[in-house]
Amino acid sequence: MGQKNMQGKRIKEKVQNSIKRNALSRKLSGVIIIVALILIIVSLVFVFFIITMERKQYAERESENVLSSLSTSIGSDIDKYNNISRLIMIEPQVKNYLKADKRIIDLFAYSEGARLGTLNILNVTTSVDSVFIFRNDLEYSTTINPLEYRLDWDRIHERDWKSGLLANKGSSSLSLNGNGAIIKTKPATLLTINRAIYDNVSQKQTGFLFMNLSTDFMEDEINQLSSENICICTSDGIYLAGNIKLLNYYDKAYTYDEITEIKVSNPKDAMTISGLKVRGFPLVILYSITNERRLLPMELLYFIIILPIIYLVCVMVAGSFIKKNITNPIFDLTSEMEKKRQKEVIEKIDINLPDNEIGALQESYNNMVDHSNLLMDRLVEKEQTLQKAEMRVLQEQIKPHFLYNSLETIGFLAIDAGADKVHGALETLGSFYRNFLSKGDREIPLKREITIIKDYLSLQKLRYGDIINDEYDIAKDTEDCIIPKLILQPLAENSIYHGIRMKGEKGTIKISSFRTKDELHIVVRDTGIGMSQEQIDKVLSKEKSEISEEFSGSFGLWGTIERIRSYCDKDDVVRIRSEMGEYTEIEIIISLLPKQWKTAGESRRTTDQEEKVVGNTEENSNVQSNAD
Repeated sequence: MGQKNMQGKRIKEKVQNSIKRNALSRKLSGVIIIVALILIIVSLVFVFFIITMERKQYAERESENVLSSLSTSIGSDIDKYNNISRLIMIEPQVKNYLKADKRIIDLFAYSEGARLGTLNILNVTTSVDSVFIFRNDLEYSTTINPLEYRLDWDRIHERDWKSGLLANKGSSSLSLNGNGAIIKTKPATLLTINRAIYDNVSQKQTGFLFMNLSTDFMEDEINQLSSENICICTSDGIYLAGNIKLLNYYDKAYTYDEITEIKVSNPKDAMTISGLKVRGFPLVILYSITNERRLLPMELLYFIIILPIIYLVCVMVAGSFIKKNITNPIFDLTSEMEKKRQKEVIEKIDINLPDNEIGALQESYNNMVDHSNLLMDRLVEKEQTLQKAEMRVLQEQIKPHFLYNSLETIGFLAIDAGADKVHGALETLGSFYRNFLSKGDREIPLKREITIIKDYLSLQKLRYGDIINDEYDIAKDTEDCIIPKLILQPLAENSIYHGIRMKGEKGTIKISSFRTKDELHIVVRDTGIGMSQEQIDKVLSKEKSEISEEFSGSFGLWGTIERIRSYCDKDDVVRIRSEMGEYTEIEIIISLLPKQWKTAGESRRTTDQEEKVVGNTEENSNVQSNAD
């Protein structure tokens, strides 16, 4: 007993020394320290990232507030002036001026009336620099001294000057300087509300309205925000109001209805330019924020100093925990496994381990040992069953050359005696044994198995006469399927001896086959006395002790089912359906693996080779017979 303890101790020390040589625990401690350092570095980077993100988010929030507020205000102002333009369109004197026939009346009075009517509407407004009302004949009325403006008549007579307005069907649009045709003599950029005028009764187009707005209302909105970092321009990058220096950073990316940021770096400072398109209008607002460099707060500095100390303490605690709960239990488990290896046995491990993943590993190993032993037992049992089945087949075989020579000799005697039927029976019997015994193949094509069963039933008909009738329905795509040899003959024999013959009347044995995807189905049906459910259960049982004598024998139904199960490596390969006094139907289901399926060409070549071998065997048999 003491010697065994010493041996076990030596084994454990050997395993521990082997593991220590690999320095797993030291490596693990080193990894933990490296991880701690990485975490410290990552934490510092994370803190820096938080500060940077906070600055960025602050800039984003400020940009969003400024741009959204200013965009809303400018949009509201333009909508207000847009409503004023609608009032001008329906002003009675303006309508009279647009519909007046200059061939009948003097337009001057009507033009003056339209001007006064427009001024009455504009009394409550600011930032409206001028209003131009054009008739379809291009006569016009304006609220301001015409000398302060210059009309570009070439531009006015261009097709797109009118067509763009008409395409809006009365809706307003924005342009600069009257769509390029109304230019102030004192240089200034004017924002113009353009629209075609339609009569509200006849719905006919009667003229055009151009309301020129100074950019003062935009400057007022910028001044209310008390910011010098705002610039307003058109979507084409034309300056309107604000800090004109920011126009240098204009980008087409700002023309979307969402805030877009572009970072700008220069020798003096770094800043972020944010831009937003005014919703519904071709105007863009630019806003710049300088990226400030701020010192870290003291609370954050304290956190950075304390963080490494916390990590070191955690590393020490983690190392102790790992040694107690992982490293030592693994030493014990591997030592016990080494003992089993040296004993050359597959046995369970029985040691005290923590009830955690290490304990689960021991349990999994023990389960694997049980499963391995079970698989080995099954493998031995399966091999023994296969060997027994092969021995039974071998015990029933006789030497082919002697059998062929004997049948040939008897056949010649039958011909000499004029017994043609005897000679035909001998030929059938010879064909049966030639297919049954030649080459000793375990697996053959289905069509060859059908040839065997046809010969067998032909011989049985010689004995029982008209009591047996056989039918075949073999699908063409199943003929080359490879199946275990001699699985149909025992079923046919069972149908004769335990089915049709017992019934005492003429019966039919029908053999059919069909294929479903990767499975071959072979059905043997007889019109015999049938089987009870108890008999079916016994035949399908895997225990031979359950089989009654009537189903036993070397070529019995149970043995054939076991051969098919062993071949397919599964249990559900045979199904039996029966009705007492009516029929019995046995269905064999064989999975078609690549090795069990040949092309028609390969099958024909194999069959030709087999026929050559059989022919050579017959010649050798005849030579031997003549020599005898």
